[in-house]
Amino acid sequence: MAQGKDVNRDPQGATLAYIGLGANLGDARDTLARACAELAELPDTKVTSRSALYRSAPIDASGPEYVNAVVALETALAPEALHEGLRAIENRFGRARGERNAPRTLDLDLLLYGNRKIDTAELTVPHPRMHRRAFVLVPLAELAPQLVVPGHGPIVELTRRCADQDVEALVESR
Repeated sequence: MAQGKDVNRDPQGATLAYIGLGANLGDARDTLARACAELAELPDTKVTSRSALYRSAPIDASGPEYVNAVVALETALAPEALHEGLRAIENRFGRARGERNAPRTLDLDLLLYGNRKIDTAELTVPHPRMHRRAFVLVPLAELAPQLVVPGHGPIVELTRRCADQDVEALVESR
């Protein structure tokens, strides 16, 4: 019996990916903690590190302040399968997809998938606005200060360009 290619697995093996997390409805800190636990439950995936939590104001929208973080993970999931897994987690947390930048219970963005550039109808990696968002860059730089964002440059320089955006580390209770 011939076996077909498993489209859910990355043919290149494990890949380092970065996921941006954000929430501004409900108990955002608790939501991000629970979302991190669910990321660790994705098949063929291991969370390797998580940034501190950060507070940021909504961009181009109204609503409460956001709590943001970035998670690094090693995954053997293909990028599309990882993206589907992120959407499923968002849905379990009651994510409603309406207008852009609207308040949300949970937002999970696939920021980077190795050094790959992906541009399909469903997925764009690197995330198309990450290089202009301090709430993404600051926690990402915490995890990977030497990172070069494909097509955009060193994270240190990108973060410097967003210095006028208000992002503040939150003190976490243990």
